[in-house]
Amino acid sequence: MIDLRSDTVTKPTPAMRRAMFEAEVGDDVYGEDPTANRLEERAAEVVGKEAALFVPTGTMGNTIAIKLLTEHGQEVVCDSRAHLLDWELAMLAWFSGCLIRSAETSDGILTWDIVRTVLKTGGPHSARTGAIEIENTHNMAGGRVYPQEAIDDICDRAHEAGVPVHMDGARIFNAAAASGKPVSEIVAKVDTVMFCLSKALGAPAGSIVAGPAKLIEKGRLLRKRLGGGMRQVGVLAAAGLVALEESPKCLHVDHANARFIAERLGRMDGVRVRPVETNLVVFDLPEGCAPRAVVAGLKERGVLMNSVNDQFMRAVTHYDVTREDCAHAMDALEETLRAVDAHQKTA
Repeated sequence: MIDLRSDTVTKPTPAMRRAMFEAEVGDDVYGEDPTANRLEERAAEVVGKEAALFVPTGTMGNTIAIKLLTEHGQEVVCDSRAHLLDWELAMLAWFSGCLIRSAETSDGILTWDIVRTVLKTGGPHSARTGAIEIENTHNMAGGRVYPQEAIDDICDRAHEAGVPVHMDGARIFNAAAASGKPVSEIVAKVDTVMFCLSKALGAPAGSIVAGPAKLIEKGRLLRKRLGGGMRQVGVLAAAGLVALEESPKCLHVDHANARFIAERLGRMDGVRVRPVETNLVVFDLPEGCAPRAVVAGLKERGVLMNSVNDQFMRAVTHYDVTREDCAHAMDALEETLRAVDAHQKTA
């Protein structure tokens, strides 16, 4: 199967498996796992923050960060299609006791002019804005990369208003590869950042939350409350270290493959492709074409791909998918679209 459902489906590389086998471990809840400690130290260094915390998932990372930055009963501003809002089981409400105040954007990219229209300073009738969340790259906007000036402007203005900023940087290394900027520069002004080791970087599991040392120290307690005290976790942290050091060098290949897919899609009748900047390709199907039928037809032809809703689909490139695989997947999609169209005309 050629799997374009997500970059979470990657298998550990031989180097990751070897590192996992040889990992030195201890009890991480006691702070005694040397491999996990090395990962956290190196992750903090890479993103330019005082400290970092290894967590099982990106959702847990975002949950911890928002809890650290807010108080119960506040609001959190984010884009209306943010992962935080649509794909994390309302953890912001369930764990942090906050309400999301979503803002509409045309391309997933918040600007200060948009943020200030929904920012609240408190009063007798309105809950205060406790934090602003930005997603870089933006998943449902097709892997869009935040312009650096937008990030810096939001952070500067928010901090003037006494509001912290969290970045959901699940694919921040894709943003770095696309923009040519180091991750540390991209996240320099945000208060906290989460990034995934298990997505584009290809580790089998794990994410990182980074920020001020005092906040990350509190974050360890929140991780324990959420069931993230994983004991001898060095076997996973070892793979994360390999992913952190080696995988960013290859992300440009994934981006090139995504552009190849977009070019092929652009030549298919009735298919509309959103702008492609990184490894996510979001596209609309021809009018009246049911995504469920396309997903099933692709699977019959050896290709796995997800529909996002009843309108559009998403293909995600990663290091387990070659250019040849991408070409075969597009051939399969063309065949599937013809078959679905023929079936609908005879139905």
